[in-house]
Amino acid sequence: MQEDLDAPARKRAHNLAHDLVEKLTQSILLGQLSPGDKLPSENAIVQEHGVSRTVVREAISKLQASGLVETRHGIGTFVIERAAEQGLRLNVDTALGVRSILELRMGLETQAAALAAQRRSEQQLLQMRQALDDYQRLLDSNDSCVEADRRFHLLIAEATGNVCFSEIMQHLGNAMIPRNRLNAAERGAADLSKLGQLANLEHEAILNAIKRQDPDAARAAMWLHLTNSRDRFSAQG
Repeated sequence: MQEDLDAPARKRAHNLAHDLVEKLTQSILLGQLSPGDKLPSENAIVQEHGVSRTVVREAISKLQASGLVETRHGIGTFVIERAAEQGLRLNVDTALGVRSILELRMGLETQAAALAAQRRSEQQLLQMRQALDDYQRLLDSNDSCVEADRRFHLLIAEATGNVCFSEIMQHLGNAMIPRNRLNAAERGAADLSKLGQLANLEHEAILNAIKRQDPDAARAAMWLHLTNSRDRFSAQG
Protein backbone atom coordinates (compact mmCIF):
# COMPACT_ATOMS: atom_id res chain seq x y z
CA MET A 1 0.00 0.00 0.00
CA GLN A 2 2.85 2.39 0.91
CA GLU A 3 4.45 1.77 -2.51
CA ASP A 4 1.21 2.87 -4.18
CA LEU A 5 1.19 6.07 -2.10
CA ASP A 6 4.83 6.82 -2.96
CA ALA A 7 4.37 6.31 -6.72
CA PRO A 8 2.80 9.75 -7.47
CA ALA A 9 5.59 11.47 -5.54
CA ARG A 10 8.24 9.58 -7.51
CA LYS A 11 6.51 10.47 -10.76
CA ARG A 12 6.38 14.18 -9.83
CA ALA A 13 10.08 14.13 -8.95
CA HIS A 14 10.88 12.43 -12.26
CA ASN A 15 8.90 15.04 -14.21
CA LEU A 16 10.60 17.89 -12.33
CA ALA A 17 14.00 16.37 -13.10
CA HIS A 18 13.04 16.10 -16.77
CA ASP A 19 12.02 19.76 -16.85
CA LEU A 20 15.26 20.79 -15.17
CA VAL A 21 17.30 18.75 -17.66
CA GLU A 22 15.49 20.55 -20.50
CA LYS A 23 16.28 23.98 -19.04
CA LEU A 24 19.95 23.23 -18.38
CA THR A 25 20.36 21.57 -21.79
CA GLN A 26 18.92 24.65 -23.49
CA SER A 27 21.41 26.86 -21.63
CA ILE A 28 24.27 24.69 -22.87
CA LEU A 29 23.05 24.45 -26.47
CA LEU A 30 22.45 28.20 -26.70
CA GLY A 31 25.94 28.91 -25.38
CA GLN A 32 24.74 30.50 -22.15
CA LEU A 33 26.90 27.83 -20.51
CA SER A 34 30.06 27.14 -22.52
CA PRO A 35 32.52 24.23 -22.36
CA GLY A 36 34.58 24.65 -19.22
CA ASP A 37 31.91 26.64 -17.38
CA LYS A 38 30.94 25.44 -13.93
CA LEU A 39 27.27 24.79 -13.26
CA PRO A 40 25.73 26.64 -10.31
CA SER A 41 25.99 24.82 -6.99
CA GLU A 42 23.35 22.31 -5.96
CA ASN A 43 21.99 24.83 -3.44
CA ALA A 44 21.82 27.56 -6.09
CA ILE A 45 19.89 25.32 -8.50
CA VAL A 46 17.50 24.30 -5.72
CA GLN A 47 16.81 27.96 -4.93
CA GLU A 48 16.55 29.14 -8.54
CA HIS A 49 14.24 26.38 -9.78
CA GLY A 50 12.34 25.58 -6.59
CA VAL A 51 13.10 21.85 -6.67
CA SER A 52 14.53 19.37 -4.18
CA ARG A 53 18.13 18.19 -3.97
CA THR A 54 16.97 14.77 -5.17
CA VAL A 55 15.57 16.36 -8.34
CA VAL A 56 18.81 18.29 -8.94
CA ARG A 57 20.94 15.17 -8.51
CA GLU A 58 18.76 13.18 -10.90
CA ALA A 59 18.96 15.98 -13.49
CA ILE A 60 22.75 16.22 -13.20
CA SER A 61 22.98 12.46 -13.59
CA LYS A 62 20.97 12.64 -16.82
CA LEU A 63 23.16 15.47 -18.15
CA GLN A 64 26.22 13.35 -17.42
CA ALA A 65 24.70 10.40 -19.27
CA SER A 66 24.04 12.70 -22.24
CA GLY A 67 27.70 13.70 -22.35
CA LEU A 68 27.00 17.36 -21.62
CA VAL A 69 28.63 17.70 -18.21
CA GLU A 70 31.10 15.98 -15.92
CA THR A 71 31.31 16.13 -12.13
CA ARG A 72 34.72 16.59 -10.54
CA HIS A 73 34.42 15.42 -6.97
CA GLY A 74 35.04 18.14 -4.46
CA ILE A 75 35.10 20.83 -7.17
CA GLY A 76 31.76 20.86 -9.00
CA THR A 77 30.03 20.02 -12.26
CA PHE A 78 31.36 21.43 -15.52
CA VAL A 79 30.12 21.70 -19.10
CA ILE A 80 32.29 19.62 -21.41
CA GLU A 81 33.07 19.90 -25.11
CA ARG A 82 30.55 17.93 -27.12
CA ALA A 83 31.95 15.24 -29.36
CA ALA A 84 31.58 15.92 -33.06
CA GLU A 85 28.38 14.41 -34.41
CA GLN A 86 28.97 11.81 -37.09
CA GLY A 87 25.40 10.95 -37.96
CA LEU A 88 24.38 14.13 -39.79
CA ARG A 89 26.57 15.46 -42.60
CA LEU A 90 25.39 18.53 -44.48
CA ASN A 91 27.05 20.20 -47.47
CA VAL A 92 26.59 23.91 -46.89
CA ASP A 93 29.59 25.40 -48.71
CA THR A 94 27.97 26.08 -52.09
CA ALA A 95 24.96 27.98 -53.37
CA LEU A 96 23.20 24.65 -53.94
CA GLY A 97 23.95 23.67 -50.34
CA VAL A 98 22.55 26.97 -49.08
CA ARG A 99 19.28 26.44 -50.95
CA SER A 100 19.06 22.90 -49.60
CA ILE A 101 19.52 24.13 -46.01
CA LEU A 102 16.84 26.78 -46.51
CA GLU A 103 14.39 24.14 -47.75
CA LEU A 104 15.15 22.05 -44.66
CA ARG A 105 14.61 25.07 -42.44
CA MET A 106 11.27 25.85 -44.09
CA GLY A 107 9.90 22.63 -42.64
CA LEU A 108 11.67 22.87 -39.29
CA GLU A 109 11.38 26.54 -38.38
CA THR A 110 7.81 27.19 -39.48
CA GLN A 111 6.67 24.70 -36.86
CA ALA A 112 9.17 26.11 -34.34
CA ALA A 113 7.75 29.62 -34.84
CA ALA A 114 4.19 28.37 -34.28
CA LEU A 115 5.16 26.54 -31.08
CA ALA A 116 7.18 29.53 -29.87
CA ALA A 117 4.12 31.75 -30.30
CA GLN A 118 2.19 29.43 -28.00
CA ARG A 119 4.90 28.76 -25.41
CA ARG A 120 7.35 31.69 -25.30
CA SER A 121 8.02 33.44 -22.02
CA GLU A 122 8.27 37.18 -21.53
CA GLN A 123 12.00 36.78 -20.91
CA GLN A 124 12.45 34.92 -24.19
CA LEU A 125 10.50 37.63 -25.96
CA LEU A 126 12.85 40.27 -24.53
CA GLN A 127 15.87 38.25 -25.68
CA MET A 128 14.45 38.01 -29.22
CA ARG A 129 13.87 41.78 -29.21
CA GLN A 130 17.48 42.34 -28.14
CA ALA A 131 18.76 40.04 -30.89
CA LEU A 132 16.95 42.04 -33.57
CA ASP A 133 18.08 45.36 -32.06
CA ASP A 134 21.66 44.07 -32.15
CA TYR A 135 21.14 42.89 -35.73
CA GLN A 136 19.97 46.34 -36.88
CA ARG A 137 22.75 48.15 -35.02
CA LEU A 138 25.41 45.94 -36.61
CA LEU A 139 23.81 46.27 -40.04
CA ASP A 140 23.77 50.06 -39.75
CA SER A 141 27.47 50.10 -38.85
CA ASN A 142 28.31 47.72 -41.72
CA ASP A 143 29.45 45.00 -39.29
CA SER A 144 28.62 41.31 -39.52
CA CYS A 145 25.17 40.59 -38.08
CA VAL A 146 25.46 36.81 -38.48
CA GLU A 147 25.70 36.16 -34.73
CA ALA A 148 22.59 38.24 -33.95
CA ASP A 149 20.70 36.58 -36.82
CA ARG A 150 21.65 33.12 -35.63
CA ARG A 151 20.80 34.04 -32.02
CA PHE A 152 17.30 35.15 -33.03
CA HIS A 153 16.55 31.86 -34.75
CA LEU A 154 18.04 29.83 -31.88
CA LEU A 155 15.89 31.73 -29.38
CA ILE A 156 12.79 30.81 -31.36
CA ALA A 157 13.88 27.16 -31.23
CA GLU A 158 14.43 27.48 -27.47
CA ALA A 159 10.97 29.03 -26.99
CA THR A 160 9.33 25.87 -28.38
CA GLY A 161 10.18 24.15 -25.10
CA ASN A 162 11.31 21.17 -27.18
CA VAL A 163 15.05 20.59 -26.95
CA CYS A 164 15.11 18.67 -30.25
CA PHE A 165 14.54 21.93 -32.17
CA SER A 166 17.47 23.57 -30.39
CA GLU A 167 19.75 20.60 -30.99
CA ILE A 168 19.14 20.56 -34.74
CA MET A 169 19.52 24.32 -35.05
CA GLN A 170 22.68 24.21 -32.96
CA HIS A 171 24.08 21.53 -35.25
CA LEU A 172 23.49 23.76 -38.28
CA GLY A 173 25.51 26.52 -36.59
CA ASN A 174 26.33 29.52 -38.79
CA ALA A 175 25.33 27.46 -41.84
CA MET A 176 21.76 28.58 -41.15
CA ILE A 177 22.70 32.12 -42.22
CA PRO A 178 22.95 32.00 -46.03
CA ARG A 179 25.00 35.13 -46.69
CA ASN A 180 27.64 33.79 -44.28
CA ARG A 181 28.18 30.69 -46.42
CA LEU A 182 28.47 31.97 -49.98
CA ASN A 183 31.98 32.68 -51.16
CA ALA A 184 32.91 35.85 -53.04
CA ALA A 185 32.71 34.22 -56.47
CA GLU A 186 29.17 33.02 -55.87
CA ARG A 187 28.02 36.30 -54.31
CA GLY A 188 29.19 38.30 -57.30
CA ALA A 189 27.88 41.85 -57.04
CA ALA A 190 25.13 40.98 -54.55
CA ASP A 191 24.40 43.74 -52.06
CA LEU A 192 24.42 41.76 -48.80
CA SER A 193 23.54 44.87 -46.79
CA LYS A 194 20.29 45.23 -48.71
CA LEU A 195 19.56 41.53 -48.28
CA GLY A 196 20.22 41.86 -44.56
CA GLN A 197 17.78 44.76 -44.28
CA LEU A 198 15.06 42.84 -46.09
CA ALA A 199 15.68 39.84 -43.86
CA ASN A 200 15.34 41.92 -40.71
CA LEU A 201 11.99 43.36 -41.81
CA GLU A 202 10.85 39.76 -42.11
CA HIS A 203 12.32 38.99 -38.69
CA GLU A 204 10.21 41.79 -37.22
CA ALA A 205 7.05 40.25 -38.65
CA ILE A 206 7.97 36.89 -37.07
CA LEU A 207 8.64 38.52 -33.71
CA ASN A 208 5.38 40.47 -33.78
CA ALA A 209 3.39 37.30 -34.42
CA ILE A 210 5.19 35.48 -31.59
CA LYS A 211 4.56 38.45 -29.31
CA ARG A 212 0.83 38.35 -30.14
CA GLN A 213 0.88 34.60 -29.46
CA ASP A 214 -0.59 33.95 -32.91
CA PRO A 215 0.84 30.58 -34.08
CA ASP A 216 -0.71 30.74 -37.56
CA ALA A 217 0.72 34.20 -38.22
CA ALA A 218 4.11 33.16 -36.82
CA ARG A 219 4.18 30.09 -39.06
CA ALA A 220 3.24 32.18 -42.11
CA ALA A 221 5.80 34.89 -41.31
CA MET A 222 8.60 32.35 -40.93
CA TRP A 223 7.55 30.61 -44.14
CA LEU A 224 7.62 33.93 -46.00
CA HIS A 225 11.04 34.80 -44.55
CA LEU A 226 12.66 31.50 -45.50
CA THR A 227 10.95 31.35 -48.91
CA ASN A 228 12.15 34.86 -49.68
CA SER A 229 15.67 33.96 -48.51
CA ARG A 230 15.68 30.93 -50.80
CA ASP A 231 14.38 32.93 -53.75
CA ARG A 232 16.83 35.78 -53.21
CA PHE A 233 19.78 33.44 -53.27
CA SER A 234 18.39 31.32 -56.09
CA ALA A 235 18.20 34.48 -58.19
CA GLN A 236 21.93 34.95 -57.63
CA GLY A 237 22.89 31.32 -58.29
